[in-house]
Amino acid sequence: MRNFVNRRAAGLEPSGIRKFFDIVSVMKDAISLGVGEPDFVTPWNIRDAAVRSIKRGYTQYTGNRGLPELRENICRYLEERFSVKYSPEHTIVTVGASEAIDLVLRAVCDPGDEVLVPSPCYVSYAPLVYMAGGKAVPLECSAENEFIVTPELIASACTPRTKAIILAYPNNPTGAVMTGEQLKAVVPEIEKRDLLVISDEIYAELTYTGRHVSIASIGDMSRRTVLINGFSKAFAMTGWRAGFVCAPPEIDDAMFKIHQYAIMCAPRVSQHAANAALAEGFADGFAAVEEMRDEYKKRGGFMVNAFNSLGLKCFSPKGAFYVFPDVGGTGMDGEEFANRLLAEKKVAVVPGGAFGAAGKRHVRCSYATSTAQLAEAIARITDFVAAAKNGR
Repeated sequence: MRNFVNRRAAGLEPSGIRKFFDIVSVMKDAISLGVGEPDFVTPWNIRDAAVRSIKRGYTQYTGNRGLPELRENICRYLEERFSVKYSPEHTIVTVGASEAIDLVLRAVCDPGDEVLVPSPCYVSYAPLVYMAGGKAVPLECSAENEFIVTPELIASACTPRTKAIILAYPNNPTGAVMTGEQLKAVVPEIEKRDLLVISDEIYAELTYTGRHVSIASIGDMSRRTVLINGFSKAFAMTGWRAGFVCAPPEIDDAMFKIHQYAIMCAPRVSQHAANAALAEGFADGFAAVEEMRDEYKKRGGFMVNAFNSLGLKCFSPKGAFYVFPDVGGTGMDGEEFANRLLAEKKVAVVPGGAFGAAGKRHVRCSYATSTAQLAEAIARITDFVAAAKNGR
């Protein structure tokens, strides 16, 4: 029989994150530090808004862009929280931030176009660039430079085919954050090279070092920035699949057509829930969000101290909810460490190589789980590392 599978799809590697999640889901007494999912339950007022929308019979499609009131509140939220101005007319409510990433890459990539992607980074970027016909070019970031993108990195990686750069801060998997000054430093290089910025800001609210700074808030950068965000992380709404993307008009138009044909619209019930999340946030100063952020910061400190005490050098995250320790001191790379830790101690972490070549000596641990689970996981990891160092 003829091979019907698209060659690009056939060549994709399975997600390095999901492989470990699938194993843990059927392993008794296992602890997962693998998947980046808040352990908090979606706040009641958000759930209640969704239930009420169903009871009122709001079960039809919305317009392709999403509920007008939600898009207006998204733009108000961006301006009030992050000093970013976009128009509701150029905002699309998406099926999570993941759809938004796919949309923009399909909208801008022509065959052979190059997209600069920080490494380590979220596992979906490079495959989605590839599926859009482009080429992902890694920007090798290091712990010594706090995993940030610098003007020198951009300059060294650019070619005449470079069209865009992805910036994703706070960063998954490292927890790195780019400050306003660090972002301003890369703007001249971005403008000089005439690059589009794809700014994935899904962890914006989970910044521990003050208010998150968006590159779209700097000078005229909103004119060349596609801003992606959503409700999954800050509002504990991963399963609702509610995200959004704001873009300059020309790019927005292209994304909108793809969204129309591929998705039609995001789920209506999730849109009502997302709108309630913002309305409640405006009313109470986003108190629930800040409470979660403060709790994550405490957990992150606990994890950093634990890994450093084991002799596994660990960058202190400034945002998100991950630590990215260097496990090379055990004599293992991240892949071997993760596989053996799961088999011997039933603790799932993700090999750092899943996030790019720069992460091969590392593993990613999510601390978006209870403090009791974290403490037990660290106890098991401590035994594992001690045995490894003793040659057992």
